[in-house]
Amino acid sequence: MKEYDVISTRANRIDTPDKATGRAVFVDDISRPGMLYGALLQSPHAHAKIISIDTSAAEKLKGVKAVITSKDAGDIKYGVSPARYDETVFAIDKVRYVGDEIAAVAAESLDIALAAVELIKVEYEILPAVFTIEDAMKDDAPLLHEGSPKNLCAEVHQEFGNVEEGLKNSDIVITTKMKNKRQDGAFIEMQGCIAEFDNLGVLTLTSSTQVPHYVQRTVAMVLGMDVGKVRVIKPYVGAGFGIKASANPMELACCFLAKKTRKPVKMNYTRDQVFMLARARHQFSHTITTGAKKDGTLMAIKHECWLDGGAYTSFGIATVYYTGSLLGGPYKLDNMSYDGYRVYNNKPACGAQRGHGAVIARACFEQQLDMIAEKIGMDPLQLRIKNMMETGDTTCNDLNMSSFGMSECIEAVRKGSDWDKKKGHMPKGKGIGMACGFFVSGAGYPIYRSDTWHGTVIVKLTEDGGTALVYTASAEIGQGSDTAFAMIAAETLGIPLENIRLASGDTDMGVDLGAYSSRQTLMTGHATKDAAEHAKKQVLEVLAEQLKVPVESMDIRKGFIEFKGKAPDFSELRTRYIKEHRGWIDNPKSEKLTFREASRIAFLEKGSIVGTGKYKPHLLGGKFKGAAVGTSPAYGCSAQVAEVTVDMETGQVTIDKITDAHDCGKAINLTSVEGQMQGSVSMGIGETMHEEVIFDKQGRVLNHDLAEYKIVTSMDMPMVEAIVVESAEPNGPYGAKEVGEGAIMPTIPAILNAVYDAAGVRLYELPLTPERVYHAIQEYKEKNNIK
Repeated sequence: MKEYDVISTRANRIDTPDKATGRAVFVDDISRPGMLYGALLQSPHAHAKIISIDTSAAEKLKGVKAVITSKDAGDIKYGVSPARYDETVFAIDKVRYVGDEIAAVAAESLDIALAAVELIKVEYEILPAVFTIEDAMKDDAPLLHEGSPKNLCAEVHQEFGNVEEGLKNSDIVITTKMKNKRQDGAFIEMQGCIAEFDNLGVLTLTSSTQVPHYVQRTVAMVLGMDVGKVRVIKPYVGAGFGIKASANPMELACCFLAKKTRKPVKMNYTRDQVFMLARARHQFSHTITTGAKKDGTLMAIKHECWLDGGAYTSFGIATVYYTGSLLGGPYKLDNMSYDGYRVYNNKPACGAQRGHGAVIARACFEQQLDMIAEKIGMDPLQLRIKNMMETGDTTCNDLNMSSFGMSECIEAVRKGSDWDKKKGHMPKGKGIGMACGFFVSGAGYPIYRSDTWHGTVIVKLTEDGGTALVYTASAEIGQGSDTAFAMIAAETLGIPLENIRLASGDTDMGVDLGAYSSRQTLMTGHATKDAAEHAKKQVLEVLAEQLKVPVESMDIRKGFIEFKGKAPDFSELRTRYIKEHRGWIDNPKSEKLTFREASRIAFLEKGSIVGTGKYKPHLLGGKFKGAAVGTSPAYGCSAQVAEVTVDMETGQVTIDKITDAHDCGKAINLTSVEGQMQGSVSMGIGETMHEEVIFDKQGRVLNHDLAEYKIVTSMDMPMVEAIVVESAEPNGPYGAKEVGEGAIMPTIPAILNAVYDAAGVRLYELPLTPERVYHAIQEYKEKNNIK
């Protein structure tokens, strides 16, 4: 295997100095001369008809510069998927959840803007509200959206193979149900933005988004502007996890306020408003039936799921498809059916969150695999290995595994956790469990139908030589993508990482679909490599001409030109370079020709050396309805072993250790890969043990802050052993693929299987509160006459 100079090392992240010194600029750090402050009026009711809106008192308040409602913003509908645009910037006829936007104010200070919001008078006619799937589906339930009978937002019906025949031929058939609770993204930085128009009518929106490209398109559509006159800039962002993966009402309102006032306008969500916007993990109700032979061969899966969607679609169509499409893998399975339903109700809309759509389905299914293994007396690891797909396999729903190191991941966690010695030999109250999971390395298609490139990158060599500027519209939101691209560019050009300067997150720099579906390393990484190769080729072509040697006889490594065989005389080039730098004290003295000299000579011959790169996947997936969802050029996979302690008297579960192995294809930055694995485990533990958004009977969020909404802290984290597995993905740059989301997939079921091993009880509802675990233990004791 080729040795690398930059990638597969533990490079310091390029954003570390700014973040460590407090010089990193987030949206809330930015101000503009003459800037106004915006505030939103949001509905206090879950469902109500708007009779009238009186803004006169707010408009008269001193310091108020604009008040806007749907009369100003219009009735253009938007959303995530063009197949279901169902939102407007402001409510027009009625509000559909507590927090629905009604009006916005721009004023000289935030205090004035908030005071003006209080002066807006809205007359409502209260309508019946529905807050559960069951109530929303009743015959007499109020409809949230015309054209959606029984409040059904979307439904999916798929079958591959013959499921009934597969179950009929099974020796073991297990059916279980599993339910989670709605979750919040709980990122530290709340969404914020600044909108401003210049004198040529160009709108610049600076926003804490993870998808500048999609926000740009939505803003242009809703404001009726040319896309070329809308620029979206992403500064430093304090995480997104999927919730910041689409345009939000605040961003759009801010743009309208800036348009009306012709002044910069700044807006921020409060933590309350983050919870009201939501767009995070759905509440899922899964019913899964799995059939297997006595030897452990999996025969069929029958899967039904209901999604509690909230008031608008958001990512809902993709979510309901993802929930079914990613379940069968990573196992060989010929027969699979799926029926999925997403239902509207009068709560904030749900959207996409880490492991989009697939996390809870995986938790249900992976428990069943342990149950099957127990019935046939097989080690749960061996059952999974027996049914594991291999490189080159294709699932029954046409997902191709171009690389697949899952068996290696299982063996890694077997050894790393000391599974063989611990499984079946731990005292009561101590348990060990495992699970597998896999996820896409980038969605195979854009959210909107298009042949667009998924990423474009520019690599420009500085005219004095020696430094490469990398420009990408990608979204660094804390995951380390900027560093990965800088490392890829350095490796490809053959120069040290410190000679790379990178800028990202600006739609003026190109097209990039953003940070979602774990796409950046593979897709934007490909475009970066392509652009760097293009720039390198231009330099070597000039050298070949100047030195009269074939291009293929040269390479660049560690900042020096390498020649096959004897190096030609390059003294004239060096003399020319030194003449260009009279008075400089750092002229090269090495025996080798430097990249700095070569790139300078190339500029003198050709002008600016600019390499351009692009990437979009090859044709993926089948031809059935919904085949595009779940397709990807590659799939990451992981295995985890969880070790827990269960207090049999109180139901308190303590996670003692997680051993995690993830196949990332090729680790670009080893430290970042391990960090992403640990981050996924952390979020998985939170969803298993703590997280639940709680509503009152009027549809208001009760635990709308990070004091009452419990997420994992450093005090809750166990020791996590992160084991990097590499499988050399042929469709990834240098063999790399995802690590951002796939590692969350096994966490919940591994913990659940460990709890069963420790306490003898299976739990099918999250989170694992001590009360829930305690009652399960008591029911188990009563059923088995245990005192």
